Amino acid sequence: MGDRPLLLFVPTPELLRRQALRADEIEEVSRLLLEHADPGVGSSADRAEVAGIVALACLGDDHLWQDLQLASRAELGALLRRWFPALAAKNTGDMKWKKFFYKQLCERAEIQACRAPSCAVCSDHALCFGPEA
Repeated sequence: MGDRPLLLFVPTPELLRRQALRADEIEEVSRLLLEHADPGVGSSADRAEVAGIVALACLGDDHLWQDLQLASRAELGALLRRWFPALAAKNTGDMKWKKFFYKQLCERAEIQACRAPSCAVCSDHALCFGPEA
């Protein structure tokens, strides 16, 4: 893709600080994304760059689309469906993306993070699923 950045994203000083402290976490999220990447989109370096940016932005304090400095959650959804369609397709309940990624990682590690036996009856359901303002 040349010199053009794949995402117009400038990490904040706080994200850069967290990046240094939580590199393993960024690697895990990046790996999850790359395992579900569309091999027909961009080069492998492009896919790794986008995965790394998304993973780093997951360390932010806002909704992922905001931490990525995107205009809306819909724009984030489009980005994820383009680069990581197999993973995006798994988010059938409209779970917020950061929570969804980490839930995927917890399921891999066989960690039950939800307070209830099913997300549908969890007291935090509204925090995890549905639209973001």
